Amino acid sequence: MHAINLFLRGIAAGFAISAPVGPVNVLCVSRTITKGWRAGIVSGFGAASADTFYGAIAGFSISIVIGFLIREQSKLRLFGGILLVLLGFWYYFKRPESLSKQGAARADHSDFVTTFLLNLTNPTTVLSFLAVLAVLGLSEHRPAWLTLIMVGGIFTGSMGWWLILTGITNHFRERFNDRAMLWMNRIGGIAIGAFGVVMFLLGSR
Repeated sequence: MHAINLFLRGIAAGFAISAPVGPVNVLCVSRTITKGWRAGIVSGFGAASADTFYGAIAGFSISIVIGFLIREQSKLRLFGGILLVLLGFWYYFKRPESLSKQGAARADHSDFVTTFLLNLTNPTTVLSFLAVLAVLGLSEHRPAWLTLIMVGGIFTGSMGWWLILTGITNHFRERFNDRAMLWMNRIGGIAIGAFGVVMFLLGSR
């Protein structure tokens, strides 16, 4: 398969995995509104990095790692569910800074770490990649350098989604006032906590 075609299909795979609504999407939107576009992009970069890691595992067909993730998916879901519930509580009760003071708000390493860990503790991501790669005709074996090109496409597609989401959210950011920011935190906290409860219940089955 031509390298450019492989790269483009990798972009489609990364975009398809990232776009569905989930806790990381909620976090990215919330952080963009409350902290600014840099925080949204850093959060998206953390998620894209985790997606790329799982995409590489699926692309290289690393059966040992895939087998481990399948065996331990209940424990990983339990851990991820607890993390999401705690994060949801924190967001719900957190009082955002006044918009008048947010000009100096900066992204920090926690914006990257939380989204990276949230995606990393979802073992179904690698299974989703296996399915998407099969649908796109990318599941066959190929030279390592071509697989790396495909993985680069996965990162590009995933990061592309987070850039689009952050850009759209940032465009409407000025329409929010302090009260709306408070409710955004509460709604985001409830949504993230709900995702956590679902993940916890799936892991406890």
